Amino acid sequence: MFLLLSGCAGSGVDIGIGHNEISEKKDKDMKERYLKPSDDELRRKLTAEQYAVTQEGATECPYTNEYDHEFRPGIYVDVTTGEPLFLSSDKFDSGCGWPAFSRPISSEVLTEHADNSHGMRRVEVRSAVGDAHLGHVFPDGPRSKGGLRYCINSASLRFIPKSEMEVQGYGEYLPLIKERAN
Repeated sequence: MFLLLSGCAGSGVDIGIGHNEISEKKDKDMKERYLKPSDDELRRKLTAEQYAVTQEGATECPYTNEYDHEFRPGIYVDVTTGEPLFLSSDKFDSGCGWPAFSRPISSEVLTEHADNSHGMRRVEVRSAVGDAHLGHVFPDGPRSKGGLRYCINSASLRFIPKSEMEVQGYGEYLPLIKERAN
């Protein structure tokens, strides 16, 4: 079976998202631009794994997912709506087996929810527009980047390389992409 039900380990706390990199006007424009498709459309558009993760709150297997080891410059968007969620320059290797980010592209693109399933206390993160289950946020990220770790399922994301961002309609985010220092 390709799905896990437990997700990333860690004890959740009520964590606020406080990082804004885009304006309020752009946030409003995003909600009008990125609409959640109907359930029938999502079932046609998504793989079985993507649907289970985003719509049913499942968790993909760690270490073998598509974006755990993806570190090219680019942007990560909600697979259900195309809404920009994370920048490659905020991604880091946490060792948990799923893509990890220190912050979202804007505090407006995610919602947080208490998750007490599987005998754990965690904070679930969902996309604001599509209400897609993304993963969880934990307070054990790099201190130099704010101390948060957004542990996100690859199945809930679509990666757009920097070289394709303009053509795919994400050119306005190019100035936010920083090259990784090796």
